[in-house]
Amino acid sequence: MYTSNLPLHPAIHNKVAVITGGSGVLCRVMALELARQGAKIAVISRTLANAEAVAEEIRKIGGLAIAIECDVTDEVQTEKAANIVEQQLGLCDILINGAGGNHSSANTTNEVFREEDRHNPDTATFFELNPDSFRDVMDVNFTGTFIPARQFAKQMIGRSGASIINISSMSAPSPLTRIPAYSAAKAAINNFTQWLAVHMADAGIRVNAIAPGFFITEQNRSLLVQEDGSLTERSNKIIAHTPMRRFGKPEDLLGVLLWLVDETTSQFVTGAVIPVDGGFLAYSGV
Repeated sequence: MYTSNLPLHPAIHNKVAVITGGSGVLCRVMALELARQGAKIAVISRTLANAEAVAEEIRKIGGLAIAIECDVTDEVQTEKAANIVEQQLGLCDILINGAGGNHSSANTTNEVFREEDRHNPDTATFFELNPDSFRDVMDVNFTGTFIPARQFAKQMIGRSGASIINISSMSAPSPLTRIPAYSAAKAAINNFTQWLAVHMADAGIRVNAIAPGFFITEQNRSLLVQEDGSLTERSNKIIAHTPMRRFGKPEDLLGVLLWLVDETTSQFVTGAVIPVDGGFLAYSGV
């Protein structure tokens, strides 16, 4: 059963919060905490069973939640999801754009190009990257942020405390090796966050982003943890460049989340990308 010692934010009580990618490791905890704060939650996922599992967790702690199956890269599906939210919970106050991910066929095998790798069928260089997979990664991360923002912002215009939170990454300000598509997509989200914050300011909608550092999720586990549970070489590099010397826990994101979605604590904050990274971004490596 989910528990938390974080202070309650009365301004969040009774707000309608929509969370895309809501069944993921990070967004699941966000959904549970916002429910504990008294928000009404719409958990959106491409797989209804996964969304329903999170919604049921919320109900078990006394919260109100619905589960919606939706591919947020699809305009028609997302518009339908927005209508369901309005009909069952009310107009959206808070949107968390958490849908995203990467695909191994959009990654290179090694950090740097070596000519001999082009003759190794088990090694993918820049020249072997799959363009369709590259597009898919851009689509699920960037288009999957753009479309829900467009659909749900329609419901937010002029509402007190309206807030959009996009999910960025440490790969946005400085691209990580091996994952060019994901890095490019998250960089686009940073830029879009700033653009949308300016565009929607007069409508009373604040737009910010949270940039997590390194958290172990189901999507990146194979890159960070070996089968025996030990850390990979990539993980050891990450820890060496993280001054706090650990991976993040999903709960580490909640303080910033609550601050950003509470208009009484962050009413003059928009267009910001807030790192939650254990100092990774601040560390030069020397």
